[in-house]
Amino acid sequence: MTNVQINQIVTGVPRHDIHVTYLQFARTLLADTRALVLFERMAAKAQIEHRYSVLAPATSPDARSVDGDEVYMRGAFPPISRRMQLFERHAPQLAVETVAKLNLGAAAERITHVIVTTCTGMYAPGLDLELVQQCDLRPEVERTMVGFMGCHAAITGLRLAHHIVRSEPASRVLLVNLELCTLHLQHTTNIERMLSFLLFGDGCSASLISADPVGLTIDRFNTTVIPGTRDLITWKVRDQGFDMFLSGRVPANICAGLQVVADAILDDASAKQLELWAVHPGGRSILDAVERGLALEPTTLAASRRVLAGYGNMSSATVMFVLESLLATSTPGQRGCAMAFGPGLSAETMFFHKL
Repeated sequence: MTNVQINQIVTGVPRHDIHVTYLQFARTLLADTRALVLFERMAAKAQIEHRYSVLAPATSPDARSVDGDEVYMRGAFPPISRRMQLFERHAPQLAVETVAKLNLGAAAERITHVIVTTCTGMYAPGLDLELVQQCDLRPEVERTMVGFMGCHAAITGLRLAHHIVRSEPASRVLLVNLELCTLHLQHTTNIERMLSFLLFGDGCSASLISADPVGLTIDRFNTTVIPGTRDLITWKVRDQGFDMFLSGRVPANICAGLQVVADAILDDASAKQLELWAVHPGGRSILDAVERGLALEPTTLAASRRVLAGYGNMSSATVMFVLESLLATSTPGQRGCAMAFGPGLSAETMFFHKL
């Protein structure tokens, strides 16, 4: 049986740090003092320090636009057509810049498959073909787009790459996870929805998966759908953009759901036997829920918490930022689990070990 490896992982973000500016803007939407106090308390608990965007922040929180490009004008946020134009303009640049960090050189000609995951934009010909053309890949490379699966799509992409390499051991798969979440900011005074939008940032990861005996060995995957949670995370196309709903009940349901299915997911192993944890940092409360649901030690999810603080939630790209950190710092023989959540409410899990 062919062992499949994640040989390399690189990551990239746009240059604009917008977290503070977006917090300041959100405050200007809240006239009620009690609502503002609640917002401040919850924003502080989020434990996010930086988020990045392809849009430059406005110079003042009281400006007529949230951003310097005047995309989010007060009282006139853009329609979906404008948001998709921005995705088509900015996504290829971030994707190509990130792939360049793999330093493929002449090895680019050896790439046989390209998989792209994104749930924040769409156009055709799309990112898959842009990567082939701008990264000097062969035109006959097989391309797959994974769209609208949400934050767990990176693990879906890794599973596809795993199947490809096992069936064709000479394959070399380029996996790109790109999300421009800040293109879907909505004008709202609803505290729950406002806080969910203030989690998200833009980011991209690029990975090389093959049978070459270097990096993280993929061992197996698990998919779980938590019953009765279908409407807790939704992501729908509307006239004013992609409309995200993230219920405040998500963490409690993740915690309870993991307690029920932990033995099945872990294959009757103990969570404490796994030394490396790459849990998608969808938010501080979600990491806390996983910690409680699997009875993990407080320091177990340190890598995920660092990514959350430094970048926020970048949807499908985020768990790859955590895996990048673990790939760089782990030692041979260490075993790990990558886990991410998305609409459904579904949990995608990948088990691995350091070669």
